[in-house]
Amino acid sequence: MSFPLLTATAALPAIGAVVTAAVPAARRTAAKWTALLFSLGTLALAAAVLVRFDPGGERYQLTESHAWIGDFGVRYELGVDGIGVALLALTALLVPFVILAGWHDADPQGATSKRWRPTQGFFALILMVEAMVILSFEATDVFLFYVLFEAMLIPMYFLIGGFGDRAHAGGDDRAAAQRSYAAVKFLLYNLAGGLIMLAAVVGLYVVAGNFSLPEIAAARASGELDMATDTERLLFLGFFFAFAVKAPLWPLHTWLPNAMGESTAPVAVLITAVVDKVGTFAMLRFCLGLFPEASKWATPVIIVLALVSIVYGALLAVGQRDIKRLIAYASISHFGFIVLGIFAMTSQGQSGATLYMVNHGISTAALMLVAGFLISRRGSRLIADYGGVQKVAPVLAGTFLVGGLATLSLPGLAPFVSEFLVLVGTFARYPAAGVVATTGIVLAALYTLVLYQRTMTGPVKEEVRAMPDLRPRELAVIAPLIALLLFLGVYPKPLTDIVNPAVRHTMSDVQQKDPRPDVEAAK
Repeated sequence: MSFPLLTATAALPAIGAVVTAAVPAARRTAAKWTALLFSLGTLALAAAVLVRFDPGGERYQLTESHAWIGDFGVRYELGVDGIGVALLALTALLVPFVILAGWHDADPQGATSKRWRPTQGFFALILMVEAMVILSFEATDVFLFYVLFEAMLIPMYFLIGGFGDRAHAGGDDRAAAQRSYAAVKFLLYNLAGGLIMLAAVVGLYVVAGNFSLPEIAAARASGELDMATDTERLLFLGFFFAFAVKAPLWPLHTWLPNAMGESTAPVAVLITAVVDKVGTFAMLRFCLGLFPEASKWATPVIIVLALVSIVYGALLAVGQRDIKRLIAYASISHFGFIVLGIFAMTSQGQSGATLYMVNHGISTAALMLVAGFLISRRGSRLIADYGGVQKVAPVLAGTFLVGGLATLSLPGLAPFVSEFLVLVGTFARYPAAGVVATTGIVLAALYTLVLYQRTMTGPVKEEVRAMPDLRPRELAVIAPLIALLLFLGVYPKPLTDIVNPAVRHTMSDVQQKDPRPDVEAAK
């Protein structure tokens, strides 16, 4: 029996969460190092998965299958394709940076009780989220995926509501109320989506007789399983609704600005760069894989929703006064691009959407974490409270600029390749949608450059005059992310080699081929 590498990659952070939580209350530094070491071990296992994965091999690799709930056909079934491997690696890569960036975020202020354990709880919850997200990228049993899809909400709820941003404009009571509101809103929105998905999961079992994604997809492709048109569409809508909430897609997006605004910067990265990717990943794996005809039927409406997300998110980002909420609305716009690429039903669009998931995770992590360092120094999230930071903290300002330029998809940085492929793939099949989507690029340049101009340039405000530059720990967080943005911006081939074969499988699922160009090349 081969070593269960996929299980080990998800189990290690779960074990780390338990060990971290068990560290004695007075040994907070030990808890931090314990969490960091477990996250680095998970990164090493993710690297092993990446090395063992063969892009030219079987669609699902490193598979594991064990009986779980036999009476209902539920199995503990794992397997990764190129898309899952890329997102698994992204998750394992970002969590150590999240832990380092949040090194002091859960330290008690003014409390001496040795029985209070916020630090242990904070880092244990982060590791538990990592375990569930990784396992969701590996799950090929639909019921198992659903359980993980819902279970990850619990640690995220406590991270948002229990460890909120200390740089709050109001007093402690108001800050606590805002955190509670954001956490409850996050939970209710996602639970509502999950309950609708549960009904669809039950319906799928009634129709297919099992929960195995590879088996159901193979039965559909061979004609052994023939769903009625109305049934397939209803099941598709049940799955898609839950994924659209998680993504988030307009008009189901309103929980995200609250959740990111009231969270610490590392938790905000965990939300938008890690957890939300489960939604767009599931659209590719489950919506297109299980319900190909319904996916094509719903495409025109979904493309409209994606375009609204792109433009609406960017417009609201332009008008924001809060740095973190600006980044949140920018992420809504970016998720619109990802969904647009998925449902353009072209290989360029879906490759671009997958690359966008990875590159958006890296760029948003870089920008949000630098913003978190900035906010922790000044104690305010309001853009108007800054000015002239580049003169007193040039390294902080420079890294903030690179993160912002990546967010607007500047050529030479990783997100440019993703956005370019999404737009090319969309233009090929839906030229009008491609034209509308390009307005998001213009608006992204506007909100990013205005944010930099108002916070980093101009006269030095008295409140930021003594602001220190980035410290070694903070540089250790940001420098690798910026290096990755530059590397993947000029040489995305290692990522595209992994992703493209999986995209071809997805295109085969929906029986789509890339449109032929209107003008043939000269012979």
